Amino acid sequence: MDKVSENPFKNRKINGTPLMVVTALFVTLYLVSNIMAVKVIGIADLFYFDSGTITFPFAYMLGDVLTEIWGYRTSRKIIWLTFMCNVLLVVCTQIGVWLPSPDYLDASAQAYNTVFNYVPRIVLGSLVGFLCGELSNAWFMERIKIKTRGRWLWLRTIGSSVIGYAFDTLPFVLIAFLGVVSTHDLLAMIVLQYCVKLLIEAVFGTPMAYVAIKIIRRKLMS
Repeated sequence: MDKVSENPFKNRKINGTPLMVVTALFVTLYLVSNIMAVKVIGIADLFYFDSGTITFPFAYMLGDVLTEIWGYRTSRKIIWLTFMCNVLLVVCTQIGVWLPSPDYLDASAQAYNTVFNYVPRIVLGSLVGFLCGELSNAWFMERIKIKTRGRWLWLRTIGSSVIGYAFDTLPFVLIAFLGVVSTHDLLAMIVLQYCVKLLIEAVFGTPMAYVAIKIIRRKLMS
């Protein structure tokens, strides 16, 4: 009897263009989110969240696409690749902080140092949250897919994100902003970031995931 693969898309064109494009966007969005997270957005002095919250759910959406098309094992490898790229970001930007600059460029050097001296703390929190959140998101998405027999993609993307964002948001905010903002604002950031991420995932991320998965499957089958 012929052995049937669990997912025919996992082993097809594993090094092809679709996987490279999704991986490149996935890594880029995480790097961008970590740099954007340096700036905290305040709305009416009531709601606070870092600006990386805006782009972060789209990285999660791409993580869902990776798991849906290529499976948990491939997405796990790319998650670890992204982890190493974030470490490289910290190393390279810190080298830039340590290197001297001419006196007439002191203002721009100080601005650079202000941003990237804070980035390591952001990235540390992001790396802890990233590994906990992304790995749990991918794992739960695969489990939900098995339980639902491949039906209801929206349930997999949103359901896995409910778990993943919890494991991501809490350690990230605590590591990145504890001692920087007040306790009240810290708690508000945790709650608001979690809700905003889920809202963006549900309203924008999931429809985009449907479109991306449809296009990639058509590409792989051609």
